[in-house]
Amino acid sequence: MKTNDIKKIAKKYALQNAINFNGKANSKAVAGKIIAELKNSDITPQEIFKIANTVCIKISNIAREDQIKELEKIAPKLLIKEKKKRDFSLPNLPNAKQGQVITRFPPEPNGYLHIGHAKAAIVDYEYSKMYDGKFILRFDDTNPENAQFEFYESQKKDLKWLGIEWDIEYNTSDNLKTHYKLAEQLINQGDAYLCKCSPDQIKKGRYSGINCNCRDNTSEVNFKIWKNMLDSSLQNYVMRMKGDMKSINTAMRDPTLFRIINKLHPLHKDKYHVWPTYDFAGAIEDSISGVTHPFRTKEYELRDECYYYLLNKLNLRKPCLLEFARLSIEGMPVSKRNIKPLIDNKLVYGYDDIRLPTLRGLEKRGILPESIKNFIFSQGISKVESQVSFSMLEAENRKILDPKTKRYFFVKDPIKLVVENAPKIKKSIKLHPKNQKLGKRIIQTGNIFYIPKEDIKQMNVGDIFRLKDLFNVKIKKINREIEADYIGDELISNSAKIQWTTDTYIKMNILIPKILFINDKFNNNSIENIEGFAEYDVSKLNNEIIQFERFGFVRIERNNNKIIGYFTHK
Repeated sequence: MKTNDIKKIAKKYALQNAINFNGKANSKAVAGKIIAELKNSDITPQEIFKIANTVCIKISNIAREDQIKELEKIAPKLLIKEKKKRDFSLPNLPNAKQGQVITRFPPEPNGYLHIGHAKAAIVDYEYSKMYDGKFILRFDDTNPENAQFEFYESQKKDLKWLGIEWDIEYNTSDNLKTHYKLAEQLINQGDAYLCKCSPDQIKKGRYSGINCNCRDNTSEVNFKIWKNMLDSSLQNYVMRMKGDMKSINTAMRDPTLFRIINKLHPLHKDKYHVWPTYDFAGAIEDSISGVTHPFRTKEYELRDECYYYLLNKLNLRKPCLLEFARLSIEGMPVSKRNIKPLIDNKLVYGYDDIRLPTLRGLEKRGILPESIKNFIFSQGISKVESQVSFSMLEAENRKILDPKTKRYFFVKDPIKLVVENAPKIKKSIKLHPKNQKLGKRIIQTGNIFYIPKEDIKQMNVGDIFRLKDLFNVKIKKINREIEADYIGDELISNSAKIQWTTDTYIKMNILIPKILFINDKFNNNSIENIEGFAEYDVSKLNNEIIQFERFGFVRIERNNNKIIGYFTHK
């Protein structure tokens, strides 16, 4: 077989490989394809590797758009990438029956939802759909110190953005009278007592496994104290469950079930001041609302014994409690406890700051709900704790954005370019190299352009480059601005292709988020502000994610008649 024939085969595979891997062809992968196609020929692998390497170097120096055009000419079928269907199915639930599964998502209305909440909500919701069951949204609002009225609605809005719908919605605080009755049942049974010890004394006793004197009170005494608590004549008491103060599981060492909180509730104002803890309210609500399979994060695993012990004492139905690992992302605070101080101390702009993993922040940044769902399913729902990179979410987002996102030019740190004898052109440029449905934009050009200063740093007088999708120019002078000559429209192999705008441009700022924490310390350089020029058509956009070629995906937002970009990812 002739060398030229092998080069033709190498070229099509090198183009395919480069297009699929950011413009760079891998000679080993290409050689493997050639060997497979020529398995019955007398050509040696060594010769194939040599040819593949030469061809790959040449192909890698071509712009990706030109690689696509070339492959369309010689082997268009290779542009069709076979997509492997990914299995995003959830494992079967234990003791689950079709049509009878009920799941719930129980957020506290004390902040905006983040991607960790999204994991819980999506898993709960998808299981309810998988079994043709019901999904409950329950606001666990039994701590008036933290609950705020605004978060009931904002959390519902965030869930709807995720594509989550619910069959039943209610607030735990609406069932407080039922909770009180069950508390009284425990007291009368001798399974709970009222304790006036200080928090430090209780902590010390639980640590040492020593009963306090309050535990010896009779049910009658406890019931009287309880009633006095409810009518506000007593303070500084808590109700504790009689567990096992010697238990290896410290969660069973007489946990607190009710406490007094003298603060206005966002819904009930001053109607109540005795409130159940998570240990009590969570178990009770799961049981009485009919939830069959409640999920919690692994951190609550030790409290499972307490959960079932309490329901046993009250002779209530016991759901099938399940756990999964918390979602942990490198350098990101995936918890309200860590996010709130950043906002309170004005280290970030607010809950919708694009550096945060809040759903508001992710939406503003340009992360799609479908990407979050795919990312969460790709991590699975095991109990194995692990920390993942945010780039994994970006990869899922990129797969969805790339085929449907319009392309435009953006010039960072622009320098003026004056092109002598430049033809005046009404140039029609595709908004996407493959998706014809996105259409084209028309740009009127003259002889003045703006190009990135960084691109010109490596060039000298006499060098030739191409204004991408337009024509070729030759540099004749480099000062504060560049002077060049127009030298034709034909593609020149190996010439640099540079982004540009005309003198009709819009000034733009693009905010680029960086990692928030480095070695557990706040990164003071976690946001970067890039200034530059974008082509004029970008000024017509609002709340749209686009791709600035050779820069990355950017969500465009109009703010006080000013166009601002939020960098999504490469």
